[in-house]
Amino acid sequence: MGHPLRVHLPGISLHVIRRGNNRCAIVGDDDDHAALLRIVKAASGEWGVAVHAFVLMTTHYHLIVTPSRENAWSRMMKAVGEQYVRYYNTRYDRIGTLWAGKPRGILLLDETRWLTCLRYVEQNPWRANMVSTPESYAWSSCRVHALGEPSDWLVPHPLYVALGATPAERQMAYRAICNVKLTEDELAEQRHPPRVIAVSEVSEVSEVSDTKSE
Repeated sequence: MGHPLRVHLPGISLHVIRRGNNRCAIVGDDDDHAALLRIVKAASGEWGVAVHAFVLMTTHYHLIVTPSRENAWSRMMKAVGEQYVRYYNTRYDRIGTLWAGKPRGILLLDETRWLTCLRYVEQNPWRANMVSTPESYAWSSCRVHALGEPSDWLVPHPLYVALGATPAERQMAYRAICNVKLTEDELAEQRHPPRVIAVSEVSEVSEVSDTKSE
């Protein structure tokens, strides 16, 4: 079986997924969630990657991003991986890796796929029966899109902006689609995308900070 097509396309959005090693927890409390978001925010600004959406789950997290230049997303993810492991290992007095290999990035090449992915990402806690509605979860971007919660770092994607002429219209339109659960076919497409749109994982040197900071 051949390997997936490996490409980087500046200006094209990616669905990025990173999981804890052996399904381990990557966050323990609100302080960990906040620290991971601070690191993502700083790294995205440093490397020129627009972050449109996120959700932080117990054992993994998802981002929707658009890199501005070649290899920007992989460099951003390398920085996030190193810095968060340094924080986490120091706080919990542990050593070794936190991540299950390298992050996965999937190209979002059309409007339908992008909007479905946004719903997929922000519905994660709802599908897991952690909350009663997608916007009830504190550690995702759903409140920004559905309720207009302010954010000083998330970048509204043009497809989201096109949902309405005003912020209130966009939020109402998004709530209407986000509160409809994805079909089994839509879930399968998000979980098992066609091989031709798989993007290379981060290929830089190993994350040397996957050890406890001294």
